[in-house]
Amino acid sequence: MLCIGVKNYFVSISLLRCFSPLFSGHGNHKEDSPFLNSADAASKKNDFYDRNLALFEEELDIRPKVSSLLSRLVNYTNITQGAKEHEEEESAEASRRKTPKSPNMGTLMGVYLPCLQNIFGVILFLRLTWIVGMAGIIQSLLIVLMCCSCTMLTAISMSAIATNGVVPAGGAYFMISRSLGPEFGGAVGLCFYLGTTFASAMYILGAIEIFLKYLVPQAAIFHASDHHGTDSAMLNNMRVYGSICLSLMAVVVFVGVKYVNKLASLFLACVIISIVSIYAGAIKSMTHPPEFPICMLGNRTLVRDRFDVCAKTVIKGNITVPSELWESFCSPGNMSSAQCDEYFIQNNVTEIQGIPGLSSGIIRENMWSDYMPKGEILEKAGLQSVDSHWSMETFSMYVSADIATSFTLLVGIFFPSATGIMAGSNRSGDLRDAQKSIPVGTILAITTTSLVYLTSVVLFGACIEGVVLRDKFGDAVNKNLVVGTLSWPSPWVIVIGSFFSTVGAGLQSLTGAPRLLQAIAKDNIIPFLRVFGHGKPNGEPTWALLLTGLIAELGILIASLDMVAPILSMFFLMCYLFVNLACAVQTLLRTPNWRPRFKYYHWALSFLGMSMCLALMFISSWYYAIVAMGIAGMIYKYIEYQGAEKEWGDGIRGLSLSAARYALLRLEVGPPHTKNWRPQLLVLLKLDEDLHVKYPRLLTFASQLKAGKGLTIVGSVIQGNFLDSYGEMQAAEQAIKNMMEIERVKGFCQVVVASKVREGIVHLIQSCGLGGMKHNTVVMGWPYGWRQSEDPRAWKTFINTVRCTTAAHLALMVPKNVSFYPSNHERFTDGNIDVWWIVHDGGMLMLLPFLLKQHKVWRKCRMRIFTVAQMDDNSIQMKKDLATFLYQLRIEAEVEVVEMVRGTTYMHVLYIFE
Repeated sequence: MLCIGVKNYFVSISLLRCFSPLFSGHGNHKEDSPFLNSADAASKKNDFYDRNLALFEEELDIRPKVSSLLSRLVNYTNITQGAKEHEEEESAEASRRKTPKSPNMGTLMGVYLPCLQNIFGVILFLRLTWIVGMAGIIQSLLIVLMCCSCTMLTAISMSAIATNGVVPAGGAYFMISRSLGPEFGGAVGLCFYLGTTFASAMYILGAIEIFLKYLVPQAAIFHASDHHGTDSAMLNNMRVYGSICLSLMAVVVFVGVKYVNKLASLFLACVIISIVSIYAGAIKSMTHPPEFPICMLGNRTLVRDRFDVCAKTVIKGNITVPSELWESFCSPGNMSSAQCDEYFIQNNVTEIQGIPGLSSGIIRENMWSDYMPKGEILEKAGLQSVDSHWSMETFSMYVSADIATSFTLLVGIFFPSATGIMAGSNRSGDLRDAQKSIPVGTILAITTTSLVYLTSVVLFGACIEGVVLRDKFGDAVNKNLVVGTLSWPSPWVIVIGSFFSTVGAGLQSLTGAPRLLQAIAKDNIIPFLRVFGHGKPNGEPTWALLLTGLIAELGILIASLDMVAPILSMFFLMCYLFVNLACAVQTLLRTPNWRPRFKYYHWALSFLGMSMCLALMFISSWYYAIVAMGIAGMIYKYIEYQGAEKEWGDGIRGLSLSAARYALLRLEVGPPHTKNWRPQLLVLLKLDEDLHVKYPRLLTFASQLKAGKGLTIVGSVIQGNFLDSYGEMQAAEQAIKNMMEIERVKGFCQVVVASKVREGIVHLIQSCGLGGMKHNTVVMGWPYGWRQSEDPRAWKTFINTVRCTTAAHLALMVPKNVSFYPSNHERFTDGNIDVWWIVHDGGMLMLLPFLLKQHKVWRKCRMRIFTVAQMDDNSIQMKKDLATFLYQLRIEAEVEVVEMVRGTTYMHVLYIFE
């Protein structure tokens, strides 16, 4: 018997072990057959009889006809969420139509070209030549191969998921959430949303860089007073013009997505023309390389727009006079007495060809990497140079590295140029046959872009001088875009084409991100995002667009393309990682619903893609990777804490079922070891007439005893007939589950319907649990007022439960005065937990107070052990033995021995205690 005395409360728990025969009863009920009689059905009306999916007579009104069900399944479409319906909704003519247009886009227009437009982006035109110059051709090919292989493996996994059913608006979010559950779906969906939002910022920054560097340099608002302030002035210009551009794009998207869709073909044409001009220029350079001379001082590269002639002196009227280059390195005065930079004096000025051409053999020099720290001057190996002291005042005359470079940094900067593979799945509502078009179009688009990137790396390294490749902003070629110097017929083809294509990519990202956020908000798995599910009457996400603009503005304020690119790389890689994980989990679980039409997938490929995504995250930037994973983890825990009420039949649930099955089979190997034994509770609750829990403190006691560990089953019995009381049983289960949540009991609920309460309790004791996960302890309340009750069932039910529990070799705990037990919100700073150890029970009575003390309510209570000594026992030795026994059990408690006087029995002791 366990006694707890705290302040004014006195409660007790009796641990009873009896060995008696089990009383059993049987009740037989004969009911009419629930199945529909054919003779009765014939007398029904035709409309009821034709609803031939009904198995029971009661289901005639709710089960549909086979024909109507199949018609609805065949005609199912998500076209209302597609882009074209948003366009039609905005036009008055389309709003008068009663039936929506059926999707009619094929693989080329619906998937292949949109993927090309989203994959080809700003990195190809602004940074790929610089990456080749820094990393060399070999490592650049490795970077491209790594990134494109990652996206190709992800596309294979995505194709399998996308062809395993219909993918509505939301694209990647929908696929991940329906495959891995709302927690993973919400976390990765928000990461994908943030990646898409930062992608719009990156495209805007790229467009502004083209605008200020190559199109209209005179439009700069801020100007540097010296060479030290050049970078800060450029960043401020990027922030101002980027914010203006973002505002204009947001207005265009808000006014109507139809304008963005109508301009998409123009933007795509700009991309294709620009790429074709690069290949044309490379071919032409074999015989007629373009004239872009580079001025070199010694082996150092000079900024070409700072002077007119690449020479120290010029001849004017048969007189040799100092050139502008001389005046930049020397003090004013005549040539003989001027103070000049020492390096300038000792080294010659020469000109080399910036674009030697495809047949020049420059590819051998560009084969290997040449990573540089920030501020290092670009030098050409092989040119004669005298190393001498030089003045920092002339530093602005040289082309130098603006950031420190490394292989990992270049991976993070390049990876965004391989993203955009979700464009096809995002437009699935507009496709005639999405399950065919998405895999074919996406894989072909990745293959095409990968070949373009790989061949571009080789062409750049084979045609362009190394110092020009390492010149990020084209300072050595008179402020020309480096890739534009190679293009044919003019550099302006690339400049203008890349500007419009970058603007188009920014608009596409700014259009897609709010829709993705709206899809997440409408699923209502993240409560604080619910407001972003609303928008204009035509469904356009107004509030989501506002939040997207604010987040994109944060990327604009960073103002550096090279710093924004790794950020969005993390979020995209996180998304791709979980797409691969979703495919792998579904494949390995072999769920019946996993029947993709795309057959060329394998779980090993998905795991390889997942591993590559994880490796690329840490290769690019380990601290960004940790931050991205932390954000996803916090969102996951938040959704889990809020309790996502969505059930999508996801793979994680299937994985949990497989793990549970494996664990249950392992538990069947043998009985648990003594070290692993803990009370696995079956709590028997009594409900009142309104199906409310009569003694909720019984659940409180169970939660304090278990502290979330082990098995807890809460059971109850409803007296009646199952067919008549099924609804009452469900209501009782819900009431118990609500009370379990209030009392923080982590476990399971089971309510049975029986003709007699005693029989129901017997059924619970026999059948609760599964395999090795069965209860070993029964907890039930004390029958109050049984002496005064005229109903003999009050005490017979209790006695029968005791006998059944004993027959099943289970422990029985009977908390008395349970209404006085403390709640989970109380904290005892003083008090005693008394254990009256009268009979040998294997130490279970020692274990119960120890488990109670693990809970914060009982943590500061003291434990006292009382035992009884008979007349012929040595009470002093018993106290020592008991103290030694507790020491071996590693339990701290006070020991007291109560000596029995003559004529006293155990029952007298128990009666006095009661």
